[in-house]
Amino acid sequence: MVLRQLLRVPALLRAAVAVQLRRNVGLSAVAFNRAKELDPVQKMFLDKIREYNTKSKQAGGPVDVGPEFQKDMNESLARLQRMYGEGDLTKFPEFKFE
Repeated sequence: MVLRQLLRVPALLRAAVAVQLRRNVGLSAVAFNRAKELDPVQKMFLDKIREYNTKSKQAGGPVDVGPEFQKDMNESLARLQRMYGEGDLTKFPEFKFE
């Protein structure tokens, strides 16, 4: 019985050390990535997201969509208004707690 408990202690210690190593490796990887320049694929991806964001703000909605998208969106909004009642479905609802 004592022998089992003695053999169990290293397993618990090993598990605790493994958790700490995983956390430290994860945190150091994030810090290391911030310190160096992004790889070209990540940089291109982030540049495209930022470019789409600026285009979206200028256009006031989705970018590079055709008339069929607007038609489908209007039909979906009309269907949702019939199902759930009136109101502006393009905005997030405001909640008031008393």
